[in-house]
Amino acid sequence: MDGGELLYRYWHLGVAGLSLLMSILAAGHAVLYRRDPRAAFAWVAFVWLVPLAGSVLYFVFGVNRIRRRAAELRENRTRYESPMPKREPNADELWRRLEPDATHLAGLARLVSGVVARPLLPGNELEPLENGDAAYPAMLDAIRQARQSLTFGTYIFDRDEIGLEFARELGAAVRRGVEVRVLIDAAGTRYSWPPILHTLRREQVPHARFLPAFALWRLMSINLRSHRKILVADGRLGFTGGLNIRSGHCLLRAPRSPVRDLHFRVQGPVVAQLQETFADDWLFTTGESLRGPHWFPELEPAGPVLARAIPDGPDDDLDKLRWTILGALTAAKSSVWVQTPYFLPDAAIVSALNLAALRGVRVDIVLPARNNLPFVHWASRAHWWQVLEHGCHIWLTPPPFDHSKLMLVDEAWTLLGSANWDPRSLRLNFELNVECYDAGLAGRLAATLYERLARAHEVTLAEVDSRSLPARLRDGIARLLTPYL
Repeated sequence: MDGGELLYRYWHLGVAGLSLLMSILAAGHAVLYRRDPRAAFAWVAFVWLVPLAGSVLYFVFGVNRIRRRAAELRENRTRYESPMPKREPNADELWRRLEPDATHLAGLARLVSGVVARPLLPGNELEPLENGDAAYPAMLDAIRQARQSLTFGTYIFDRDEIGLEFARELGAAVRRGVEVRVLIDAAGTRYSWPPILHTLRREQVPHARFLPAFALWRLMSINLRSHRKILVADGRLGFTGGLNIRSGHCLLRAPRSPVRDLHFRVQGPVVAQLQETFADDWLFTTGESLRGPHWFPELEPAGPVLARAIPDGPDDDLDKLRWTILGALTAAKSSVWVQTPYFLPDAAIVSALNLAALRGVRVDIVLPARNNLPFVHWASRAHWWQVLEHGCHIWLTPPPFDHSKLMLVDEAWTLLGSANWDPRSLRLNFELNVECYDAGLAGRLAATLYERLARAHEVTLAEVDSRSLPARLRDGIARLLTPYL
């Protein structure tokens, strides 16, 4: 019997052996390294119920290799420290800086200091910019006014009317001698065709893609994306929030698919923390270290806001934002506002929301009535009863779809930035948020939310319970995929 005949007769035994070996390895890895026992159990069951294919999918989507990659890049270098003072206010100073009705939030500040290991910095000014109609002109003006450096990181950068305008202004900055660095998530470049990369190349704008999604050697990190939005001009003027670069955010232009969102112009010492976050991402992606006063100048106080940047991601920043959210819900005394396009809370966050409501805190959760991702909306709706039955309030705002991300506590503390309240943002994506202690800023944002609620529909528990059986089944099936949405 020759080799070909042996292979034909016994190939199935080889496949079975390979399948058994991969199932053992995948199940063992899930048992040892998956932190959530429910997720570990789900993966183990999937691996054994779907031989071979289950193991392959686990090694592609279930294993987080980004920590090791990050550790390798950071092993032989020191993070750049800007020349701004690193000492944050001590307990007495913090107490004096907080408004009388917000002194109880000093404990939250200490908690976040322990979690984030970045100082809370006084002297900042943050200005809300609604939609692309307000944000894009301010960002483009900052690009035009830049004289030394520009750093720009985003998730989606469409090649549409707005994207082309940004690309042209970035190219003009390069030609007048400004040091420009642009970082786009690789998956985010694929939302328009042809991608903006060709235009940036033609404009000679130095740019890079964060974790190319379909490079074979990076297949295992395909599910890990950079969702951060950062623009810093001359190291002094920053922008961050939820806005991507696409025409749909300009509501005054009546786009085909309008999307509301919220962005912020940032001035003061905390801009250095935005720049540090971009610089770490740029080093991670390209190996180039951004150092020196043209990237990190000395920054003067610009306003009354105590602020701190909170980077979050699946590397050494894992769970920093989640701990911050849990701490804020625990610290709340009178009110909590949550605005997010995607509400898929885990058990710990559901418990914290419910405990706040049971303590007498008014908890309002503001969601879009019509989501741009129907499957996520179905999964979210399957969670609503868990918070409604304990006294939280859910509001649905009418179209256009609202992509804003915001959390307010006692109208004195604000959490703003790029992260949604879903597993993708809190476990998989690289995100950037900013916490702010200032009643003036929180009051302005609360007034905006009150205006939204005047046109919103409040969801009742009876309404959720009255869904038809097919709708409940559909929503429940979607909820099963919550860890991967």
